[in-house]
Amino acid sequence: MDALVIGGTRNLGPGIVEELRGRGFRVTVFHRGVTMAALPEDVATVHGDRAVEADLRRAVGSRAFDLVVDTTLYTGPEAEVAARVLGGRVGRYVMLSTGQVYLVRTGIARPFREEDYEGEVMAAPEGAEYGDWLYGVEKRAAEEVLFAARELPVTVLRLPMVHSVRDHYQRIGAYLGRLLDGGAIVVPAGERPRLKHIYGGDVVRCIGELAGSGAGLGRAYNLSQDEAPGLAEFLGELARLAGTGLQMVAVERERLEAGGLLLDCSPFSGRWMSALENARSKAELGMQYTEWREYLPVLVEALLAKVKEAKPRYSNRAAELALLRD
Repeated sequence: MDALVIGGTRNLGPGIVEELRGRGFRVTVFHRGVTMAALPEDVATVHGDRAVEADLRRAVGSRAFDLVVDTTLYTGPEAEVAARVLGGRVGRYVMLSTGQVYLVRTGIARPFREEDYEGEVMAAPEGAEYGDWLYGVEKRAAEEVLFAARELPVTVLRLPMVHSVRDHYQRIGAYLGRLLDGGAIVVPAGERPRLKHIYGGDVVRCIGELAGSGAGLGRAYNLSQDEAPGLAEFLGELARLAGTGLQMVAVERERLEAGGLLLDCSPFSGRWMSALENARSKAELGMQYTEWREYLPVLVEALLAKVKEAKPRYSNRAAELALLRD
């Protein structure tokens, strides 16, 4: 069996490669060559830009694939390239999408269901939120191109915030660095976000299960843990695992944004953080999700050494602490 992983070198990518190898796939990874990862020697690697049709054609050659896992599909034009090159040559095409496809909708409430996808999309906002809005709109366009491609058997997995050891956004690491320095964690005042995230290992396992079945073709699924702890509860457990105390200080969001401190000071305090209902994935794919108190110790153990060597999202830490002294 042959699998093509598009992306595959950061966050979930290496885990997906290992999962597929363990299930007997011969794996090819196609990526830009910008972010390198220590992939096994038997994994073929091809460098190129997935948005450039000639690059993707060169990577694929004349081959067909039992499975394609697309971890880096962001726009409609990129999806059109994939459909032209891979249409009729793939047994199953799995796209990793995002809960942000719901955040650009109007008139819906969290947690979002797959049925909430259809409907009016909000107008483009001005200012700093435009990039987040555009990300959701372009991910929607990519999904729609794939679902419209008749010769591409697609399954879309919509993800909230994903926690893994390789998280290149270093979100848990940012909190750990602040816990370890003994100073306060600064959060926006008056906000109590609920954290309905997901363990990266659950996403990898879902892809592995899909690879060996015919379930879910032509469907989109929300993947998400069952629980939605509050930020204080999550950080309290993080502090316990790190062996530190927890100090949280609330400051008006406007002051934090004006000082350029968000989201480094509190990565879970973004306005564009989705919360997804996972009932469809449980009913149709048989998914079971790892409880956050179960996966957090695994991540903390792996991340502590990295954080002690180089604290992530830390360049403005002095400004955060100075703000508290004002």
